[in-house]
Amino acid sequence: MLSNRTKINMLAKIGHLFPVKPWKPGSAFETLIHTILSQNTNDRNSDKAMRKLRKRYKITPNSLSRANVGVLISCIRSAGLYTLKAPRIIEVSRIILRQYNGSLSSILKLPYLQAKEKMMEMPGVGPKTADIVLAFNAKHPIIPVDTHIMRVTKRLGIAPTKADYEKTRLRLEELIPEHARIPLHLSIIEFGRNICKAPRPKCQICPVNDTCPSSIM
Repeated sequence: MLSNRTKINMLAKIGHLFPVKPWKPGSAFETLIHTILSQNTNDRNSDKAMRKLRKRYKITPNSLSRANVGVLISCIRSAGLYTLKAPRIIEVSRIILRQYNGSLSSILKLPYLQAKEKMMEMPGVGPKTADIVLAFNAKHPIIPVDTHIMRVTKRLGIAPTKADYEKTRLRLEELIPEHARIPLHLSIIEFGRNICKAPRPKCQICPVNDTCPSSIM
């Protein structure tokens, strides 16, 4: 069983070797819509859908709440699951207009757990989607856990194989200081995309293969 020091050293090495400049988010609502589009697809597809959506609509609750679902589907088709995502985007927009006066600001001001609970009351908003908005727009010191982070964290022995989203997030946050969480969140994703891949991890060139318990070297 790996010590916490070994786990911290592996994470630090990944952060050093796979730096990613944190992106500056737009409004919290834009982050929310983009994250909904990103569900179950890759960045290329969700970015393309977001660009098309911007050309057709203003990315505001007022505009998207009145969107025609067929037109919305045509805009976001590249993101996949468009027959689910389009009505969810419309409904989320309507909820924010009706319950929050068209702004997520009142949610963002809440303590983390309360804010997350409010976010997850909306259709299509799970823990990852909520955490991305709360991390990048509300600046809560948390680590959103996507499929890459879930895979890497378990392969490195940081979280148990059967750990759920919250247990994985908490294990990472126990090891990573608050100021480093967003940069390391991005670095782990980059590492997962390029080295610790899902079907064929590149263990032979992995910089932490000497301590990784899952290395196949």
